[in-house]
Amino acid sequence: MQSVTATGEQVFDWIDTRADERRRAGLTRQLRPRRADDAVLDLAGNDYLGLSRDKRVNGAAAAAALRWGAGSTGSRLVTGTTELHTELEHALASFCGAQAALVFSSGFAANLGAITALSGKGSAIVTDAYIHASLIDGCRLSRADIAVMDHGDANAIKRALATRRTEHALVVTDSVFSVDGDLAPLPELAEACREHNAGLLIDDAHGFGVLGDGGRGAVAEAGLIKEPNVVTTITLSKSLGAQGGAVLGPRRVIRHLVETARTFIFDTGLAPASVAAALSALNVLKEEPERAERVRTNAMTLAMRLREAGFRVSKPDAAVISVQAPTPAAASEWAEECRGAGVWVGCFRPPSVPDKISRLRLTVRADLTESDIDKAVDIITRCAPPGATQK
Repeated sequence: MQSVTATGEQVFDWIDTRADERRRAGLTRQLRPRRADDAVLDLAGNDYLGLSRDKRVNGAAAAAALRWGAGSTGSRLVTGTTELHTELEHALASFCGAQAALVFSSGFAANLGAITALSGKGSAIVTDAYIHASLIDGCRLSRADIAVMDHGDANAIKRALATRRTEHALVVTDSVFSVDGDLAPLPELAEACREHNAGLLIDDAHGFGVLGDGGRGAVAEAGLIKEPNVVTTITLSKSLGAQGGAVLGPRRVIRHLVETARTFIFDTGLAPASVAAALSALNVLKEEPERAERVRTNAMTLAMRLREAGFRVSKPDAAVISVQAPTPAAASEWAEECRGAGVWVGCFRPPSVPDKISRLRLTVRADLTESDIDKAVDIITRCAPPGATQK
């Protein structure tokens, strides 16, 4: 054992070692504050329907802050539930076709709370290998027996359910995976869960507002929203342009979460301004359902244009597109040059991506114009590093 200095200066030396390792591997991360008047074309955020700056949505948030205050003042079970929270929960459930809904402070908290409350020691969880980090963390915290199956392999999940040694089981998946934007085989997963008496938890963060009739989501589109063994989680920070998360499902499940979900019980409730913003955005989507179709059309158009330019581009099942980069360092430099030229794109590198392939990640909005798409294709092409195209 190494000797301990009196000042404790060496306690966190290992942090510097890890930082050096990340720098050498081209895996450093940086905070990049954006200005309110930033003129850069945003293809990195998740404002799929273009509602985060909608005057109706912002006006509702401002009015709620003036009426209810800056924060919710406490946990949902104490003082943190306002009339707005209840109204939003009823509206979300009605819009999607679920029996009930429960609003959390974030989509991350919704996933942690739902998974840990619906599983536990002595139960089994079967997941897709590419699920979101919030789902992974929920599984780890659950203390359940966890089996991770190959990406998109419904048959593997079915076999895992058939051979489990526990009475209770939960299958966990994204609807639309956040890296490449591909859609999970939801009907096949639902069939496997019915056959083997398992629950199915679907994170519809990237499907809600984009897929389904009027943007009701991938779970509704697959006809699963009313299934008694299906639970859906969504975010309010993507298509609705606000902040927060929600769980939708059978009434008894939602009641169980109120009683047992730690990220609901012990967390301060979502701020009224965010609740009002999400409720207003949902009303806009009801009035303008064509926004969901526009974002899908724009995604297909941008993906096609980039593919024609020679890039290795994923097929966008919703609003997310990935463009492969030759190395992690090249991906980082490519994203930086794109931003400097006028387009903000995401940069996904290991260990954030399970397949270890570095990419630019583009998120498409309903309010993109033809000239926006032309600009994006031109800048991404001009800034591309050697080896990024197949030409």
